[in-house]
Amino acid sequence: MRGPVAPPQVPLAASRAELFTDLVQDSVERLERRWPQLSDIDFLVLEVPRLDPPDGAADEEPVPLGGVVTAKEGRRARVVIYRRPVEIRSKGRDERAALVHEVVVEQVAELLGLTPEAVDPHYDDD
Repeated sequence: MRGPVAPPQVPLAASRAELFTDLVQDSVERLERRWPQLSDIDFLVLEVPRLDPPDGAADEEPVPLGGVVTAKEGRRARVVIYRRPVEIRSKGRDERAALVHEVVVEQVAELLGLTPEAVDPHYDDD
């Protein structure tokens, strides 16, 4: 018998990418309660960062987990979370959710010119 293991409305049917995007969205929604201006920022999930070391030299910097793109003429500011580097650095769903939230908070803080603790008072809680 062929077919899906679970119907589409069951979380089991969601792909890893969809589950990751849901974690990012959950984190953003948590922050929007405190920072309503975040609704003016686009939050994107990309698989991996684009790394362009100068002159083909090996880059000594660690692979980023996220990044920001400031607003420009007619273009909204963006926060980007890189799925694969975050997944590699986390073991389970809870650890992944915590790391996603940490990265989102850090990127929002950078974009707003604040400390991560100002963006989320629970940032440093373990």
